[in-house]
Amino acid sequence: MPVIVNVDVMLARRKMSSGELAEKIGISASNLSILKTGKAKAIRFTTLASLCKALECQPGDLLEYQEDD
Repeated sequence: MPVIVNVDVMLARRKMSSGELAEKIGISASNLSILKTGKAKAIRFTTLASLCKALECQPGDLLEYQEDD
């Protein structure tokens, strides 16, 4: 998929665990894992906003576009 989710990068920068982030934004650890591994088909803007607030970042810090080869 050409859209890459960099939640794990921001978690490392913020020295935060996945469980802590899931609790802060109100989603299950399994749903956060699906998002982190790039298996999610979509993300709600409310979830993206919650991620940005919890990680103190911008949407562009979390999402990246790379063309498929």
